[in-house]
Amino acid sequence: MASEIHMTGPMCLIENTNGRLMANPEALKILSAITQPVVVVAIVGLYRTGKSYLMNKLAGKKKGFSLGSTVQSHTKGIWMWCVPHPKKPGHILVLLDTEGLGDVEKGDNQNDSWIFALAVLLSSTFVYNSMGTINQQAMDQLHYVTELTHRIRSKSSPDENENEDSADFVSFFPDFVWTLRDFSLDLEADGQPITADEYLTYSLKLKQGTSEKDKTFNLPRLCIRKFFPKKKCFVFDRPVHRKKLAQLEKLHDEELDPEFVQQVADFCSYIFSNSKTKTLSGGIKVNGPRLESLVLTYVNAISSGDLPCMENAVLALAQIENSAAVQKAIAHYEQQMGQKVQLPTETLQELLDLHRDSEREAIEVFIRSSFKDVDHLFQKELAAQLEKKRDDFCKQNQEASSNRCSALLQDIFSPLEEEVKMGIYSKPGGYRLFIQKLQDLKKKYHEEPRKGIQAEEILQTYLKSKESMTDAILQTDQTLTEKEKEIEVERVKAESAQASAKMLQEIQRKNEQMMEQKERSYQEHLKQLTEKMERDRAQLLKEQERTLALKLQEQERLLKEGFQTESRKMQHEIQDLQKKMRQRRTCTIS
Repeated sequence: MASEIHMTGPMCLIENTNGRLMANPEALKILSAITQPVVVVAIVGLYRTGKSYLMNKLAGKKKGFSLGSTVQSHTKGIWMWCVPHPKKPGHILVLLDTEGLGDVEKGDNQNDSWIFALAVLLSSTFVYNSMGTINQQAMDQLHYVTELTHRIRSKSSPDENENEDSADFVSFFPDFVWTLRDFSLDLEADGQPITADEYLTYSLKLKQGTSEKDKTFNLPRLCIRKFFPKKKCFVFDRPVHRKKLAQLEKLHDEELDPEFVQQVADFCSYIFSNSKTKTLSGGIKVNGPRLESLVLTYVNAISSGDLPCMENAVLALAQIENSAAVQKAIAHYEQQMGQKVQLPTETLQELLDLHRDSEREAIEVFIRSSFKDVDHLFQKELAAQLEKKRDDFCKQNQEASSNRCSALLQDIFSPLEEEVKMGIYSKPGGYRLFIQKLQDLKKKYHEEPRKGIQAEEILQTYLKSKESMTDAILQTDQTLTEKEKEIEVERVKAESAQASAKMLQEIQRKNEQMMEQKERSYQEHLKQLTEKMERDRAQLLKEQERTLALKLQEQERLLKEGFQTESRKMQHEIQDLQKKMRQRRTCTIS
């Protein structure tokens, strides 16, 4: 059942206190209750550039995130507001407003770099908000993007020869949206009108040259182009006269510049329609608890002096979810067996068939709920637990059968025992009467339903315990000659030996059935695991194909702009990616 979200306003998700980042337990608790997939939109920019106003609009409110009206940065750390997604039923829109970058009160930008990196890591759409035009000053202020490779790792231990910096980042970095506030230029190039997106593309063109100045000019542009293949730009006119900006959240749309109102509406519409569900490598859709885990993993890594690692974050999340997936699968197995099994079963095979059906469903539950099960450790744990559950049911089945059969024997044979005690069969011809009565009672016992797998063993054990009683009746029957008594003794022995041999055969058959079931269980686990690995491989190839297409596009742009060196670097990345894709296509699943 979908969780209800009732956040009347934003709450601090990651606190920034005296330069130390800490996750807020109350905010994490809210995330842990969100079962739906989340679309995460983060906004970053210099302080006092109107970030919070846009986020309030996305939340559908006039107030919420603090706007402030002075040169002090109002938002500290990263604040979160979770609202139902206005255009995607069954999804939650998570809005992250970050503290303003470049706050004069902070002294250094170490914290700014981490805030920037966290916003990139947590979001599915990353909004960079700045004032005015995209000029060199705006690019210089976006130096945080050039530091991402020093702030984030994609793998815990990248191969020595791998260019991790962009090839691995592209597939899971968010979409990039640049919002330009108080934009005063006409959108033109060479006298022709252009769109905001074309303006962004034009602004990201590289400069020919190899001087330090050229490198400084090109570096942030290269990083944006490589890390964020999907880019969008929005320009906003000044909403009101500067003196009225302090009351912006109190003003009605009619009091604002109509162009600005329309621009904000276009921005919100784009975000609602185009921002994707937060997705991890392997096509793993993020919900509230998964986002909670990512926040904790990244913040703890930063606090301990490590670099946030996306692979480690996914593996930490997998540990939590795979453990829960095992318990979920076991609970499903127990529920199914509880509903289907009526102990004792008539045969062992009947129980094993029920186990096999429930086991198959349990494995399906685990496969659906698990991911990144390195070395299949959690599936092996599930297999071990299912085997133990099966053995427990077999033991319970055996006990239930033994108890039922013992009770039946007591009900059916106790009158005969009373008759023997009363001496009814201690007379001439009594032995044949006793044997006839015994046969009738055995027939009655065999006709009783639901005795289970212990029926014959319990009966033979009972009859063996009464052999001395039978022999005593035989020996006191004076109508039988000594020879007839000897023959009868041999007959009873032969019958007992035949029953024992039959029981041994039955035990051997049960052992064979158990061995067959173990093999079937192994094959079922292997079958479902293989299918999942094939699906995962196809998903990863799909992601790599998307990354390859984006890189080929970027290489083509670099060639057109005449940047041979950068194009060759991109070619190496493309070749590395193509090599991985070939290996993945040809690898076999063991």
